Amino acid sequence: CGIKKCDFKITMNNNNHHTEEISTERLMVRRGQPFTITVSFSAPIHSYLRQLKRTFLIVQTGSHPSKADGTQTEFPISSLGDQRQWSAALREQDPCFWTISVNTPANAPIGQYTLLLYASKSSHLLGNFTLLFNPWCQDDEVFLANEAQRQEYILNQEGVIYWGTENAVLAQPWDFSQVSKRSSMSVLFYSHQQQKGAYLLCLNCDEFRGILTECETGQYCNGTPPSKWLGSSPILRQWVVSQCKPVRYGQCWVFAAVMCSVLRCLGIPTRVVTGFTWAHNTNSSLSVDEYYNEDGTLLTQDKSAHIWTFHVWNECWMARADLLPEYSGWQALDATCPSFCGPTPVQAIKKGDTEVDYDVCYFFAAVNAKCQVWIQKADDSLKPALGGTKYTGNNISTKSVGSERCEDITHNYKYPEGSLQEKEVLDKAYRKVKKLETTSSSSKTQFSSIPTALEEPVNLFIHLQSKSCLLLGQDVPLSIEVSNHSGREKSIHLVAGAQSLHYNGVPVTQLWKEEFHFILKSNEGKDSTGCMASISKLGENHLVRLTAVLREEDSIYMYFAQEEISICDPPLTIEFPENMVQYQPSTAKISLLNSLTEPLEKCVIVVGGRGLIYRQRKYTLGSVQAKSIQQLQIPFTPTQAGPRRLTAHLTCLQLQNLKSYKTINIAAA
Repeated sequence: CGIKKCDFKITMNNNNHHTEEISTERLMVRRGQPFTITVSFSAPIHSYLRQLKRTFLIVQTGSHPSKADGTQTEFPISSLGDQRQWSAALREQDPCFWTISVNTPANAPIGQYTLLLYASKSSHLLGNFTLLFNPWCQDDEVFLANEAQRQEYILNQEGVIYWGTENAVLAQPWDFSQVSKRSSMSVLFYSHQQQKGAYLLCLNCDEFRGILTECETGQYCNGTPPSKWLGSSPILRQWVVSQCKPVRYGQCWVFAAVMCSVLRCLGIPTRVVTGFTWAHNTNSSLSVDEYYNEDGTLLTQDKSAHIWTFHVWNECWMARADLLPEYSGWQALDATCPSFCGPTPVQAIKKGDTEVDYDVCYFFAAVNAKCQVWIQKADDSLKPALGGTKYTGNNISTKSVGSERCEDITHNYKYPEGSLQEKEVLDKAYRKVKKLETTSSSSKTQFSSIPTALEEPVNLFIHLQSKSCLLLGQDVPLSIEVSNHSGREKSIHLVAGAQSLHYNGVPVTQLWKEEFHFILKSNEGKDSTGCMASISKLGENHLVRLTAVLREEDSIYMYFAQEEISICDPPLTIEFPENMVQYQPSTAKISLLNSLTEPLEKCVIVVGGRGLIYRQRKYTLGSVQAKSIQQLQIPFTPTQAGPRRLTAHLTCLQLQNLKSYKTINIAAA
């Protein structure tokens, strides 16, 4: 028989497989779910049953397909298909055409496929299609039972990434664009061309880090600062256009966001997770040290372990056939660390099951470590600081399903602080590592115990307090309370200071320092309240660490307190009319309040919104005077109904990372 044409019914199939937004020109289907094609013949077939016995389909993927490795399969066209393997069933027949239902097994390799029809001792190319993971299919290892979660973790393109501090969580918008026709699918196409599995491309550190490169924080010559990226699509497009040269630059939230886009595009339920007060690169030690000088200035001599103010990673949902069933579900992935970490069962992190694959020690230490502060004296000797112990993993958050609310998921990683379960898990982790140490030739302790710094009674107390979040340009109020619970008078030397920090604990600059000398009588307290002048020299993450170092004039003991605050950019607010209808012209209002004492110069606002505005628009505002409000009217006509987000990004000489967003529900026309 001669083949006249083959209709892949792309619109119908892609809609049934939840891929209609990825492509309207290419067949994109999910494994474990049938799709329908119609083959038209150049001449009528009158004895179709006899012809059917001599006809079968061939699917193949990769540059060297073979039956041996499962990249080529032949299967007949029958009246009944088999859902557990590649099969085809004749649904409708006519002398001039056949309508065939093709079923793909739920464990088939994903990637680019060629479909051929073999008849009359020759094969005919029917076309090409893309096969993806299927979280809607119960037999697929990425099956997710909850439809609201599937909508969020597979199809939702408009995300929120959290940053700031554990006491002042801030949100920034991110456009994942995982169903964009020219973004994430490029990774799959490139993977196919390079003869590598797309799944490995996503989860292999060397391959994935080929998409983005990172450099020393704050050093972004010849590239885009990480804080300027608004979404994954420009990064992936740049990567493809440059023939897969690494895009400059990314930090943890950019790595995690791009990873989320790629995995969602491939059909793996994925979310972005932020952990606050994160012990990074600790070599799996539960004891981390930070070093300060006597003025309270953070020293960076120990670059092997930092306490990061926040860190961003991914979780993806999958069954772990290589492990016990209890370890299936959310798996942690970290694309930022020197060698890619994961997939790590979140349940294993919580239970302290450090022997489970993969990298449980890394995540367990990051969210359970204690940090001891040491003071480096003028003679370079180190003294442990009393009161300086800091605990990690206090707040782990992600965007909630179906809303832009921040969801605290710390309980997925840890038992409640101070609970019996927490103590049991920590004890179990220590025991397992001690057992490993006795059978290992390595002298490096995986989980080192936390040393007892001092045995002397503590009789001086210091408490430092400030607002957790302040507006850029505001003075910083702070309160330091010192109390003497000893039985004698003490001569006190107190140094208070402030440093701006990058998110990864690296200091930017010293902002302020002040010294105090006073006498504290027995059982007496002293409160010092004041205001630090407004801050201007900040790192890109707008983080400030306040410190107070206290020492007795005639004692070796030193006391330490610290507090971190987020400095927020001037407000950029977006307002919509109350009722908005699809295809009806409307106007949004964007207002910028300059809270600084100087003008904001060369202000440019870039506005975008899928289904609201076609492409991005750029508006030049010029200068915005100090303590004034500038307003901007944005005319637009919504083309898509449902929840739609408008994003605004302002840059000027003084600010580079001012982003705002608002979601509005558009009524269908």
